[in-house]
Amino acid sequence: MSKTQDIQRIVALRQEIEKHNIAYYEQDAPTIPDDQYDKLVRELADLETKYPETQVENSPTQKVGGRADRRFQQVTHIRQLLSLSNAFSLEELADFLRRTQQPVDGKTMDYIFEHKIDGLTVALTYENGVLQLGATRGDGFVGENVTDNIKTIKGLPLTLKDNLPKLVVRGEAYMSKAHFAVLNAQRDERGETVFANPRNAAAGSLRQLDAAITAERELEVLIYDIVYIEGKTFLTHEEELSYLREQGFPINPLFKRVATIAEIDDFISYWQEQRHSLPFEIDGLVLKVNQLAARDQLGNTAKAPRGAIAYKFPAEEVETKLLDIEISLGRTGVLTPTAILDPVPVAGSIISRASLHNADLIRERDLRIGDAVMIRKAGDVIPEVVRALTEKRTGAEKIFAMPALCPECSMPIVQPEGEVAHRCVNNDCPSRHREKLIYFVSSGGMDIDGLGPQVVMQLLNSGLAVSPADLYTLKREDLLALERMGEKSVDNLLQAIAASKSNPGYRLLTALGIPLVGEKAAKLLAGYFPNIDSVLTATVEQLTAIPEIGEKMAASIHQWYEKEENRILINKLKELGVNTTLGGETLAGDDLRFQGMTFVVTGTMETMTREEIKSLIAYYGGKATDSVSKKTNYVVVGENAGSKREKALDLHIPVLTEQEFLAMIEK
Repeated sequence: MSKTQDIQRIVALRQEIEKHNIAYYEQDAPTIPDDQYDKLVRELADLETKYPETQVENSPTQKVGGRADRRFQQVTHIRQLLSLSNAFSLEELADFLRRTQQPVDGKTMDYIFEHKIDGLTVALTYENGVLQLGATRGDGFVGENVTDNIKTIKGLPLTLKDNLPKLVVRGEAYMSKAHFAVLNAQRDERGETVFANPRNAAAGSLRQLDAAITAERELEVLIYDIVYIEGKTFLTHEEELSYLREQGFPINPLFKRVATIAEIDDFISYWQEQRHSLPFEIDGLVLKVNQLAARDQLGNTAKAPRGAIAYKFPAEEVETKLLDIEISLGRTGVLTPTAILDPVPVAGSIISRASLHNADLIRERDLRIGDAVMIRKAGDVIPEVVRALTEKRTGAEKIFAMPALCPECSMPIVQPEGEVAHRCVNNDCPSRHREKLIYFVSSGGMDIDGLGPQVVMQLLNSGLAVSPADLYTLKREDLLALERMGEKSVDNLLQAIAASKSNPGYRLLTALGIPLVGEKAAKLLAGYFPNIDSVLTATVEQLTAIPEIGEKMAASIHQWYEKEENRILINKLKELGVNTTLGGETLAGDDLRFQGMTFVVTGTMETMTREEIKSLIAYYGGKATDSVSKKTNYVVVGENAGSKREKALDLHIPVLTEQEFLAMIEK
């Protein structure tokens, strides 16, 4: 190519990469796979090296991340949070070793090799041992204040063992593969847009204006670096990691100290093979100079430290053929298209099917029946059709269209305004009854062993069970008449059905399939209500007074109970002896004296447990949270209250004993 063409390509690349940066960093919705993005950035970097006069400060090769979202308070980082340069081969890592190998104090250097977790970078600031600020990376200079959301992450210490004047650490917030799979399944069932991968799910969850939504998503975090510290010094990165662990930070213990290219090669080979065994998604490994003095001497480029580099794994995508697109119906009437694929091995398993979620996704990816397609496992878990290989089309491919009529009951299919899902309008559609019954008996519901989908289908087809309540009226002779059901199988099944009557009440609440009420929400509600009836008849105010229960969930519970068939179902289940009791306090009162107030309960109480006090707070319309902040109205303390009491005093927040709290109720 001529110089003029190269420069035109530079301009085009900068525009294209900036568009992808906005989609990835600011909208949490990437439009191309990571390996394609990396190729674009590398091509641009090579061209800028070839023509140094074209280099500018605002080039994507010189910038980190994206702009901070203006919906959040802006945070200026104490030090710039740099990105990493990438290596794609062992030869490039060998070059990195040659560039960085310089003895320090007469000692040969070594390196720390860590996993490159595919999540969202966060910076956490502790002052006098207490977490004061949590922020996203943003553009490296300015990020977003997400402190309230950060505090919902379990396992992250809010107070440290050492009372250092100031400590700023850097880590990666992520969503585990298991939680990612559950979240997407729930969103798919509700007809909502699914997340492309765990990184997008984590970023979208952490950057919520409502911290309760973040809490529901069950994010995790691993801390891997000290950005700034007062009162301590370290010689190596390994010492830093050890100190972080001592302070209670979750760190990734699977790092390794290496010194030679052979050791580096062994570590890469092992984790490239074993990456799928990790609970979180990684897209590579990070090699860091261990000696901190050497890192300081090496310095930084405008975008990345010279003392660290990321090794990116090759994208694990496989080509196959899209043979057909099938439609299935869920218990809420949502139609889900599924790709039927020519079976092919991907990431350790044979893939022949992959959910396409909705018609919008099929249209956006321009997928056609008969296409050659690239597939992968999103989050190393869920089979996903990434893109069509349009250059291989022959003209015989067929454009897919959602059916106008339900394939089960022939009633009209509609797409409600503002939704991506297509739905069957018939509440009595056989598919709904089938999927509701399958969900009711599943391991996430009443967990009735021996009642798999095939048996459920037989029960439905024979008319023996249409509603979940019908399961508890089944007779031995009816079941013996079914295919492949011998006497022992029938006896075991009847015992399992009978045993399920004594399940904890939250299991039944989950099994009912109320939209947005999964197992976690059911367990939470069980801590505040004495029985399922009191949950279903509670007011919106009483429901939303419970931490983590939002208006959408409260409205969903009301809408479910408004349907007569659901009220009849609950009454039948009670009549048949199914346990509907829960474990908490009722919220049936109308006295909402604590409405709008936030409490923190800490320490060992005399006459009540902390959970009982939290139930009382919710009963009177208040909220109980786990961390003290300027928004806290009262802190209720018992013996050994610890740092929360001290923080409340520092912030001039009223501190109540158990007796003083109870006196507020008795007024």
